[in-house]
Amino acid sequence: MSAGSARPHPAAPVQVLAPAPASALTPAPASAKHIIATALVDALGTVHAAVRPGDTPRIVSLVPSVTELICDLGLAHWLVGRTGFCIHPSEVLASVPKVGGTKDVNLDKLRKLQPTHVVVNIDENEKPTADQIATFVPQLIVTHPLAPEDNLALYRLLGGIFGAEARAEALCAQLDAELALTRARVLPRDAAAQAGAQAGGQDGVQRAQQAASPLKRVLYCIWQDPWMTVSRDTYIARMLALVGWQQWQAPSDARYPSFRWSDDVVNQIDEVLLSSEPYRFTEAHADALERQLGKPVRLVDGEMLSWYGSRAIAGLRYLRELAAS
Repeated sequence: MSAGSARPHPAAPVQVLAPAPASALTPAPASAKHIIATALVDALGTVHAAVRPGDTPRIVSLVPSVTELICDLGLAHWLVGRTGFCIHPSEVLASVPKVGGTKDVNLDKLRKLQPTHVVVNIDENEKPTADQIATFVPQLIVTHPLAPEDNLALYRLLGGIFGAEARAEALCAQLDAELALTRARVLPRDAAAQAGAQAGGQDGVQRAQQAASPLKRVLYCIWQDPWMTVSRDTYIARMLALVGWQQWQAPSDARYPSFRWSDDVVNQIDEVLLSSEPYRFTEAHADALERQLGKPVRLVDGEMLSWYGSRAIAGLRYLRELAAS
């Protein structure tokens, strides 16, 4: 496996969010998603049973953003293990045992916790680790949100498995509202073109496109030495697209490619976004890079833009504020 919400360069210390290794789990084919709508189906197409009334599940989450979601669903009392990167909400998690990192899970510690359910993610955790966990844990729940809208299914999956349907639907309502507000901020050029064509043929298309909010070309950086970014096929890029920000596409087809600065790269972008994680970029980095490139460089909150789960609700509000500033 390999969030959102990317893994760091192999030479770097393990952090939340980094490029997926070659051994990443493979998501279920699209056909698997056509199973009965009410079924509790995870990202690999596995159907999970709901916890029976009176049962006491023991949950371990190996995904920081999902750990936060589990708590927001009111399930913290069943959480028996987490990674060292699962830090929110801090007051709730302080007493929950750690089982290592997202990439270096201590399987002996995990086994001793006797979990009934372990939650993993294709972009966060490694397939060999997940395969080993599946040999002694009854339920391995695999997640893989690729767009902000995918959080709706994630809320309902976990809420349905653990009997927190009401809280899951409340989160869905909040996310739907934030998505509507965010989409309303930008009139996409293709939607504008369609409306213009209906109103006045090709001339109408051109007038509508000119009136539509222009795309802003951004380069979202997650690491340096080497410099690394995200592809358009990521949760982060689709989050940015909601406000009309188009992520720069590296020549590589990797989801989290490395790149080198050049005049050609700089000419293809309007602004650089330095994420506060996994690399801890600071305002000093932003100032230095802005002087080097001659283009605007902004420090952004990586948790708000890359963490899926319940954090996406606040993340969408943050994104709108960011786009308006």
